[in-house]
Order: sequence, then C-alpha cells, then structure tokens
Amino acid sequence: MKKLIIFDWDGTLCDSLGRIAECLAAAARERGLAPPSLEAGRNVVGLSLPRALAELFPGLDEPELEQLDTCYRRHFVERDAEPSAFFPSVLEVLEKLKARGYRLAVATGKSRKGLTRALAAHGLTNFFDSSRCADESLSKPHPAMLRELLLEFQVEPGESMMVGDSEYDMEMARRAEVPRIGVSYGAHGADRLKRFELVACLNTFPEIFNHI
Repeated sequence: MKKLIIFDWDGTLCDSLGRIAECLAAAARERGLAPPSLEAGRNVVGLSLPRALAELFPGLDEPELEQLDTCYRRHFVERDAEPSAFFPSVLEVLEKLKARGYRLAVATGKSRKGLTRALAAHGLTNFFDSSRCADESLSKPHPAMLRELLLEFQVEPGESMMVGDSEYDMEMARRAEVPRIGVSYGAHGADRLKRFELVACLNTFPEIFNHI
C-alpha cells in the first residue's frame, strides 16, 4: 500500500488549463506580443510561470518577461474570482483516499499565493497534508518538490505515488524514482505520458483506485 499520494493541481485535479491559456494570450496581447495559441499555452502548464513564459517567448529579456509575468498574474486573478471547477469525481475520490488513511499532498507549478487562493475557494484550506509550489522550490521537471515531500513525510520513493497530467510531472517523478500515474484528460495526453513507464494512465479520476 502506498503511504503518500502526490497530485499535480492544474490539469489533474482542476479543470483550469483553458483559463491559464487564455490568460497567457491576454497578457501577450496587452504587452504587444503575438499571443501563443491555446494549445501552446496548455503545453507549458505545470512549469513555474517564469519558466513557462521563457519557453513561450524566448526572445524577451528579463525585464520584459517580468512585465509579462505581472500582466499574466493580474489577468488570472481577475478571471479566477470564480474558481475553476474540479474534474468529475475528483473531490469524492480525494475524500475517500483520505478516509482510507492515505497522506495526500500537492506538487504544483502554481505559486504559493495561487494555490492558497484555490484551496480556499474550494473549501480545502486544511485538506491536504502538505504541498510544494514552484515559487518555493525548483520548477518541474526538477525532482526537488517530490524529494522535499518524501523527506517531510519520511517516506521512501516506492511508498509514494505521483499523479499528473504533463510530461513535466512524469519526468519529475522519474528523476525522484517515484512511481507515477498519468491522467489522459489534461495537458499532454496519453501518448506523451506513456513514455515515462507509468503504473497506469487514467481516463477518469476514479480509476486511481485500481492502481494504488
């Protein structure tokens, strides 16, 4: 039995990829830049925001990227006044996992402020046992967030599981030697995720019970 299950947030638990991509495009237009396509915007979800912007706009210097960062954050906070919904059955599954004694954590490309706001909006401020955010650790796919969580819980990699929707999640877990489950409905899709020697790739969130 796994002791610790670590979840990505955007695209895994929360159906927020479209909103993120729209805000990236809006921020680009505000700065007079060609907006990335929605597909390109979804593709970088999971990275820290500075790294995602650098990937999308490789020609910008540091001050320009910082201005774009500020624009994006403003657009996202405005749109996020009504929080993005969870994918179907997510909350029910999380509650069942917690009731069965699993420790639950989040490892996300969101900032701490952004995750705190999202948890509060869903009434989950004290639900997860711990979390790591991109502005307090190293961006995915570096394994730092997972290694920090394993150390915090005194859990061996094989006693844990990472659940995510992106190559960044799966590569992070592979580097940390943590078993991994992908979800096919998020940023990168099953074909891209299955390259990472998955325990399983879920089409729906409740399927997780078959693999832990």
